[in-house]
Amino acid sequence: MTDVQHRLVDDDLIKLLALAEESDSIELKLTVPHESHRSSLKALDVDPLNAQIRQVFFFDTPDLALNRAGVVVRARRIQGRDHDTVIKLRPVVPSELPTELRASPDFVVEVDVIPGAYMCSGSLKGTVAPTAVAQAVRGDRPVRKLFTKAQRAFYAAHAPDGLAIDDLAVLGPIFVLKTKVTPKGFDRRIVVEMWLYPDGSRILELSTKCVPGEAIGVAMRLRAIFEADGIEISGDQQTKTATALAFYAAELQAAEA
Repeated sequence: MTDVQHRLVDDDLIKLLALAEESDSIELKLTVPHESHRSSLKALDVDPLNAQIRQVFFFDTPDLALNRAGVVVRARRIQGRDHDTVIKLRPVVPSELPTELRASPDFVVEVDVIPGAYMCSGSLKGTVAPTAVAQAVRGDRPVRKLFTKAQRAFYAAHAPDGLAIDDLAVLGPIFVLKTKVTPKGFDRRIVVEMWLYPDGSRILELSTKCVPGEAIGVAMRLRAIFEADGIEISGDQQTKTATALAFYAAELQAAEA
């Protein structure tokens, strides 16, 4: 590695640690190459019968205007749990966020870390009645009614001018299976999510959360666990949201053509 490369690595680490100190939590994520899905699930002793079923819907324009502006609008139907919604902004600089927003119990600043990259986001969350999401995506309920007054204000502050929530198209659903496991030798649970896309493709993501001060130590132990279990950690990383948005945006654009 050259001196320039060393400096780049050091600069990235410094930026990451600075963001982490101002954030509420760190989520360490890894997407497993398709050819390693079965072996990875076996190594982690994942029982599919323990998985929780979820349906995930995104809302954007066919040309993904919100995504380009760094805004994500999502609603989820969750088996056996309250259904939820989120307005997410990324990237964010925590110190530049309004004090009243940071004080909200529904607002979370989190740094997502994947091999080779990281992103700091701010998410304003809400819960909805069990029937609300299904009604909204069917067109029987205005989409804006899924979101709280605070969420709608957060959206309006960051979405492109003139783009109302009710103007957004439904992108989804994505079928998701989620469970948690605790590997031998690791002191925390790993979240296992399988995202199943309508074209038959799938993403397997492994993740765990920690408080900012623990990030480096947890990442090192997690890497050691994955290497010991033969889980591939050097493959190309896919993001669940970007893959979902790209699939449904292409479908909407084809329908409009």
